[in-house]
Amino acid sequence: MKLKNIIYGMMCVAALGSCSDKMEYHEYNNYDEDFVKLNFGNVGGLITNIYLSMDVDFGNYSGAILGSATDEAEYAYSGNQIEDFYNGSWSPSNAKSSMWTSCYEGIANCNLYLEKFTGLTFPELALNSDYAQQMFRYTNYQYEVRFLRAYFYFNLVRQYGDVPFSDHILTAEESNTLSRRPAQEIFDYIIAECDDIKDKIIVDYSKLGDMALPSSPAETGRANRKTVLALKARAALYAASPLFNPTDNKELWYRAAKANKEILDDSNGFAEKAKLLVEDYSSLWSKDNYNDATSELIFLRRATTTTNSFEGYNFPVGLENCKGGNCPTQTLVDAYEMKDTGLRPDELDNYDPTNPYYTNRDPRFYLTIAKNGDEKWPNWNTVPLQTYQGGLNAEPLSGGTPTGYYLKKYCQTAVDLRAGTASKTYHSWITFRFGEFYLNYAEAVYKYLGSPYATDSEFTTSAVDAIKVVRTRAGMPGFPQGMTNDAFWKKYQNERMVELAFEGHRFWDVRRWKEGDKHFKNIVEMKITKNGDDTYTYERKVKERSWDDKMYFFPIPQSEKSKNPNLEQNPGW
Repeated sequence: MKLKNIIYGMMCVAALGSCSDKMEYHEYNNYDEDFVKLNFGNVGGLITNIYLSMDVDFGNYSGAILGSATDEAEYAYSGNQIEDFYNGSWSPSNAKSSMWTSCYEGIANCNLYLEKFTGLTFPELALNSDYAQQMFRYTNYQYEVRFLRAYFYFNLVRQYGDVPFSDHILTAEESNTLSRRPAQEIFDYIIAECDDIKDKIIVDYSKLGDMALPSSPAETGRANRKTVLALKARAALYAASPLFNPTDNKELWYRAAKANKEILDDSNGFAEKAKLLVEDYSSLWSKDNYNDATSELIFLRRATTTTNSFEGYNFPVGLENCKGGNCPTQTLVDAYEMKDTGLRPDELDNYDPTNPYYTNRDPRFYLTIAKNGDEKWPNWNTVPLQTYQGGLNAEPLSGGTPTGYYLKKYCQTAVDLRAGTASKTYHSWITFRFGEFYLNYAEAVYKYLGSPYATDSEFTTSAVDAIKVVRTRAGMPGFPQGMTNDAFWKKYQNERMVELAFEGHRFWDVRRWKEGDKHFKNIVEMKITKNGDDTYTYERKVKERSWDDKMYFFPIPQSEKSKNPNLEQNPGW
């Protein structure tokens, strides 16, 4: 394949954000190697193109998010392709293979850059006043690219287990003969790459001093040291998890605990007055989160164009131009504990399944989920939500919530979809934030030391104390003393489900824990009836879903197996 056909064209549709300013995006056609090498801007455009292959989920399945393939949510419309994950229609010929395609395209571009576009000196530009600054930036590109290549391999190993591997440009013949490399080897590669570049890549783009470009804002939307440490920490946690560590090798849990401690220590995350987590949980997904949540956000993807499609998919049916869509389940609602006791409603002594317990709940509940009777959702809606049967925003309307709830998280309430006043805004996808890594550390150190309260000379913060940081921000009490390991594990999983809801974790967490048969075989809906005296009756309805253990990994796409006979299919597919 000719080089000019490998340099993919790009469109100005998205950008990256880390803590503040956006990246510069340009449009490129399929120019050849000599064109790319002409100047710093052309090389930078190729790098930016690679960033575009990073994943987001603002409705990748025709409006449905991956959370609707889990116990987090149910998509309101039948026939959506998200149902293939749990209705038996998933197969090698219907392999949900966009990740395979985008990641290997990204890896190919990374390999291309590292072989063809490093070591340049741009001598014809040496007399420019910003030459030193441009060269400093250019020299750093190789470390960004190595991070991106490791990131793409993480997404592949998470989804497929053993995957083909290459760190150089492949001929067509080579690419169609690669065999799958063991998953642990891929994890080892990711972690080794991160270790090698973490002290070479730029630490903070907003603090470059004399090396900052004099006429441009800081490009803080690029991968930096903390981004590299975050990928390493997440990869180490997955590598230690039961799906990839069936023998429960404690050394893998040690590596995971150490890697997650490293990123927290890098920002003094365990210091007594550490302020890594923002006070306002909802600021994490606000339109200005790249400015509002700088202390917690490590890396995010920020669009340079304004949109309202996510709101159109998820604002309640019954409002103008709103379709409903990804509706939180009662299963998820039940996970939000009572604020005063720290207990789930179903753990209360006087638990009543006909009582929805909408008062005195974990504050994250009210910021994540819209319920019957909520006012000003979205903020231009003047009528309280009616999610009861026959209500203005409910079944039997097409798209009416089947669960009794609508989604708030990631929706921008100010977006107006009414004709004549329609508006759009920016949306940023959280790739890494510190809230995740307190939880990751807690899981890894618990698994390594064997107790949620244990510490040692290296890990001086226990699992329960790490989790307390997250719960304190939420306004929730810490975990109680004296829990058994089983009780802690159940409570930890519940905390992770709540804190990281709809951020793309649940689908993968349940898989890496190998607990699909426990969590993904059904969901619970809430059916609400309004009575004549304006009271409500609440009825839980269990909806069955299909689960097979082969679903822990995706099937290798049949189209890829047809091209490469050396690709062994995942078990069961």
